[in-house]
Amino acid sequence: MSGPTIFLVAAEPSGDNLGAKLMAALRRATGGQVRFAGVGGERMAGEGLESLFPLSDLSVMGFAEVLPRLPTIFGRLRTTAGAIRTLRPDVVVLIDAPSFGLRVADRIRDTGVPVVQYVAPQLWAWRPGRARKLKGRVDAILALLPFEPEFFARLGIACTHVGHPVLEDALVPAHAAAFRARHGVGADRRLVAVLPGSRAGLFGRMAPLFSAAAERLAALRGDVTFVVPFVANTQEMATAFARGLPGSALLASGPAEKRDCFAACDAALSISGTTTLELAVAGVPTVVGHRVNALSAFLARRLIKVPFVAMPNVVAGRIVVPELLQEDCTPDRLAGELARLLDGRGAADAMRADLKTVCDRLGGQGLGPGNLPSDRAAAAVLAAIRR
Repeated sequence: MSGPTIFLVAAEPSGDNLGAKLMAALRRATGGQVRFAGVGGERMAGEGLESLFPLSDLSVMGFAEVLPRLPTIFGRLRTTAGAIRTLRPDVVVLIDAPSFGLRVADRIRDTGVPVVQYVAPQLWAWRPGRARKLKGRVDAILALLPFEPEFFARLGIACTHVGHPVLEDALVPAHAAAFRARHGVGADRRLVAVLPGSRAGLFGRMAPLFSAAAERLAALRGDVTFVVPFVANTQEMATAFARGLPGSALLASGPAEKRDCFAACDAALSISGTTTLELAVAGVPTVVGHRVNALSAFLARRLIKVPFVAMPNVVAGRIVVPELLQEDCTPDRLAGELARLLDGRGAADAMRADLKTVCDRLGGQGLGPGNLPSDRAAAAVLAAIRR
């Protein structure tokens, strides 16, 4: 097969999702004349990537949580950089996860292979002093958030806003009634999605809190059915978690089922992360709860420079979805916020309107075939090869 060889590096499930959409867009842009190599998860495997090693080897977050995994992470770093040196692809695309990806970039700069960072590192949130090192490591930055190019321009770094690929989910039909019918959930039931994360460490910390919050919400309202969306590599954790929720909790597996699930939900309880944007695109009123290791929290409070954590709030510049963090993340408070969204007094409708505004700011206007965020990203990757 002729065409470019593109080496992709995704180090977490959200990056795997972005990578899969980018691969599909690159295939469209090249008429299928493209080869892929690198690191990814199940979504990228579905687009034809044979990952060098399992994504779970890298999928860990938090300052303290990373420490015991460092030997594995550095071993995978050597493996990734060595594969790039051997293959000599036309371009390397680092997808989010700059703490891993930019170390890969450090080790391959002398190869002359262009490096594209897909998802701008959040220097606007913490440690802006990293900008100097970033400028020497990558040849192009593709930003998902609308304010990022201006921020990086002030630092002398070229950055292009391509839009957030999560917006593309809104263009795929979702079937709320069909989801409820498949799972036997009547119109009189309030459906609440519970998403404690996909990383084992974070899941283990958040699952008990979210389970307790669900118990309290069920005590407040007798009309709630809970559903747990999950991806393949978290099936065992999700199944055990759902079994411990009140009532007969449901499971929703895979991207299509998750879209239908979100369309059918009246509210959601989620950790902070890309999932909050997926819920925003689906118009699901959401409560965000998040706790990290005490050491991670101590360091974060001294390094992070923005007032919000949940991405809808970061994009809006104000509180759109309630975010209950660390000591504020208690079962009673989580359940209370969910009950407020379910009580029919307009809070959910007001949040849906705010979430629509968030999606518009992300670049959700004028989307269509050939002008999707992943199409724009694919065009920028191919342009980096030509340069």
